[in-house]
Amino acid sequence: MADIGVPLPSTTGFAPATIVDAHMHVGEFPLFNVRMDAPGLSKTLDHYGIAAGMVFHPDNAYVREVVEQVEGAYGLVWANPHRPGFVEEAVELFDHPKFLGVKLHPLLDSYHPNDPAVHPLMEEVVRRDLPVLVHCGHPIFTLPWSIEELAVEFPEAKVILGHMGHGNIVYIDGAIDVAARNPNVYLETSGMPMHTKIAEAVDRVGPDKVLFGSDAPFHEVGVEVRKVQVSGLPPDLVERVLERNSRKLFFGDERASAPIARA
Repeated sequence: MADIGVPLPSTTGFAPATIVDAHMHVGEFPLFNVRMDAPGLSKTLDHYGIAAGMVFHPDNAYVREVVEQVEGAYGLVWANPHRPGFVEEAVELFDHPKFLGVKLHPLLDSYHPNDPAVHPLMEEVVRRDLPVLVHCGHPIFTLPWSIEELAVEFPEAKVILGHMGHGNIVYIDGAIDVAARNPNVYLETSGMPMHTKIAEAVDRVGPDKVLFGSDAPFHEVGVEVRKVQVSGLPPDLVERVLERNSRKLFFGDERASAPIARA
């Protein structure tokens, strides 16, 4: 892993005391020439004041090793419906104290978000009140409206649109629209380039439904934080996006304002 640069100063005059990052990767990604192992993750968390980072990789066993090594790292189960036994694997990991939800990547794994094969997993997720982070922003499988079908099918599920539409303005606006009309849909900010859209999203979908994510190591954490800081939101809403909303979603109401035990 390349050395982490000097943290960006706050151009708004305030900075978060801590961050909860809803979207981080670990492992090797040769196609993109990025990688982050357990020591690199630990260094990243410490450097940027990240109290808790949600991490994932298609190899859930590797993620388990990482979260058991790294203070402040928590896992999302990568669930691929094409893999035999994927529901059973997820259920087993849900009993682990450091796995707090699910990651779906219909683009990489080639399936429709609302494929009936996914439904048994969603039933388990709803039963345990766990959030589901879904990659959003690329055709054909991860357009906002396709993920909306899953959210409508399971209205009690907490569905997070990862990247809130990513880099295409049509998909960004679509993601905001989907979250605005579905109470169970949340937006996550990583990789979405338009900082003003973060403030628009908070205004349209509500102050509790927009979460910070860095997508590290695919994106630089400081740049992703800066987008939130300069989005036009006041300090209290910046703090909600960077920290409090993910605390509540992943750790529960009772820990929304309490310190996260990094263990």
